[in-house]
Parts: sequence; C-alpha cells; structure tokens
Amino acid sequence: MDYHIKDINLASEGRLRIEWANQSMPVLNLIRKRFARQRPLKGIRVAACLHVTTETASLMSTLKSGGATVTLCASNPLSTQDEAAASLVKDLKIPVFAIKGEDNKTYYQHINSALSIKPQITMDDGADLVSTLHSKRRGLIAGIIGGTEETTTGLIRLRQMAEKGVLRYPIIAVNDADTKHLFDNRYGTGQSTVDGIIRATNRLLAGATFVVSGYGWCGRGVAMRARGMGANIVVTEVNPLRALEAVMDGYRVMPIAEAARVGDIFCTLSGDINIIRKEHFLRMKDGAIVANSGHFNVELDLEGLKQITRKRRKIRKFVEEYTLKNGRRINVLGEGRLVNLAAAEGHPSSVMDMSFANQALAAEYLTKEGKKLRSQVYPVPPRIDKDIARAKLKAMGIRIDTLTREQKNYLASWEMGT
Repeated sequence: MDYHIKDINLASEGRLRIEWANQSMPVLNLIRKRFARQRPLKGIRVAACLHVTTETASLMSTLKSGGATVTLCASNPLSTQDEAAASLVKDLKIPVFAIKGEDNKTYYQHINSALSIKPQITMDDGADLVSTLHSKRRGLIAGIIGGTEETTTGLIRLRQMAEKGVLRYPIIAVNDADTKHLFDNRYGTGQSTVDGIIRATNRLLAGATFVVSGYGWCGRGVAMRARGMGANIVVTEVNPLRALEAVMDGYRVMPIAEAARVGDIFCTLSGDINIIRKEHFLRMKDGAIVANSGHFNVELDLEGLKQITRKRRKIRKFVEEYTLKNGRRINVLGEGRLVNLAAAEGHPSSVMDMSFANQALAAEYLTKEGKKLRSQVYPVPPRIDKDIARAKLKAMGIRIDTLTREQKNYLASWEMGT
C-alpha cells in the first residue's frame, strides 16, 4: 500500500484519539453499522481531500465499512494530525498522503497521489481535488460519478465553475446542509477558532477588542464565543444584510480600515482574498494579533505584510512576530492558515458527527443517483438533512413533538383562516 505520512509509529496514539472522537459521534456510528451490513458503496472508489483529523478518520472508516476503496490527502498544509494519519494507514489500511507542515509542492503531490485510484466519487474541503482534476488530471473525469464539497470556500469556487460551464460532474453541497453549516460552521468554528487563538497566544480575551471579518455562519460563531469570554466585538462586512444583522446582534460594525486602529485581535472568516492588507497592518496597534479561520491563507495579505516588515522572528510555536518599518509589531498566528487546525485540534467531534454523516450519506446518494444528475452543484436532499437531525436528537436523549392530524390538515389547506 502506497502512503506518505510523518511517522507510522504514531499509530498507537492516533488509535486512542480516534477512539475518543468516536465516543462523541453517535450518528456516524449508526451509519457505519448500517453500511457494514448493507455495503452500499461496494466497488466504489473514493478520493477524499479533507482535513486529516481523528474525526475524518471516523468518516474514512465508515466509507470503508460501506465497501468503498478510499484514499485520503490533506486539504490544508497545516491541518493534518499526524497521529490520526498513522492510525489510518496502520490500523485501517487506508492510504493517506498528508504531513502537518508540508510545503506547497508536497501538498499537490499528495493530491495527485490520492487521485491515483481513479476515483468514482470525490470528497473535497476547499475544491482543490476538483480543480486539480479539471486542470491537470482531466483524463480521470470520465470515470467520476460525482463529488461532495465540505466548505463555503470550496462551494464559491465550484459554483463559479458551474456558472462558467466548466464543471464536468455533479457536486453535492454538503456545506449547505442545515445539519452542517448551522452547527459545524457556527458552533464548531466558533469554539475551535477561539481555542486555537488562546492556545497559540495564551492571551486574555476579556476586555480585548476582537475584530471579526466576515459575518457568515463561521463569523457569527467566532463573534458569539469571543463575546462569551468577555471580548468587545467589532465586525467588518461588505454584505449590508449581514452587517445589519451584526448590528442587531449587538456588535459594532465598521470598515476594516477603521477597525485596524482599534483591534487587539483580528480573525478573518470571509472566503475572499486580501481582507487585511498592508495599509491595515500599518494602522494596527503595537502587538496586534492576526489570525485567519477561513479555508485559505489568502485572506491575509502576507506578501504585503512582508514588504513593510524590517524583521521577523518566531516568538512562540504558532506565532510569528513581524516588526514593521514603523516599529510596531504584528503577530501572525499559524502562518495565516486555519488557526483552529494549525494551532488547535479543529472542531469538536460531536459537531463533526453531523457534518460527516452528511458526507457519508451523500456518497451513498451519489452511488445510487449520481448518473442521473447534471454537472452542477446540488443541495443535500432534505430527507437526509432531517434524518441526521432526528438521529442526533435521539442520541442526545431529546424527544420532540409531532404534528397532529388536525395540524397537518391546517398546514395543507388554504381555506382555514382566523
């Protein structure tokens, strides 16, 4: 079996960490048991480009239990948990191509290695697998049934491909499932991002001015959690509706040029490029902390920052201090990459339970229905979304009401009024 990981001897530690994660993933565990009985993915080859974490290991195990042949590579150079990668290779016999801290050349070599199985289904987190197939490995596209996409950034890219008519196979927008973005993006990103910032810096959030750039579901989650720890929240946005919502949620809203002067900690979560640029770095306070929790590090203009820097040094494990030409110091966390995975462990397993349940069931759906779909981006079928929510509630020991016959008739009618 071909693979490329840091150290196979880390497998025993990874095995325990995967076991720990599994304890908080009841929905995925139920799916794995059914998959083991029914084998709905038998004969299907799946190439996955995801964050290589303990939770992802549980998803890979589920797909393999369903009969799939699986390969896995990292969707971000700093997001791999080397222990999980080792356990996947040694214990589950799944080829993994991922090393935490890999350079850009190795990153794309790993993507090509994962594609060597000639996949029928792709799983992406950021659309690098799909873009590589469409630009460098076009000969493999004819054999692909469909794919899934895990994150907002990837869907932005994929919808542009579909709009321009260059997308060659159907994609299921896992990120847009309610049981994904309302929980993973908001609660998962919120907690894990704040966790990453605190682990990297050991700074107190209470009383600090915390600038959140981008008020989508991820930005909402970070703002909510940082405020819960006593930070004063400033939101920067370009979308007037989201900006208005941030105001109504009780936050200050202003342009990034103004926020740069008042912020102590900055975190970008926009999905776009150069949100914080060199003119903004120049306005920041001495000692400002800058992080990114969007998928790609392009949200921070790091090249522009280098141009105005006279000295750089690594001051802590995940903190690089840039001393600007004006004498002020800017601290960039995790090389500007996903701070929740670069400096922490990513989303808690209990919230990834629903996200990866969507991935597993979307793969099953594509196996059955993919050949009927056109080359565009599709939502997760609502039935799957609701089934996952019901299973999660049941696992939590929570019961809810059901509609009476009278209530169903009322909702189905137009004649009944006041």
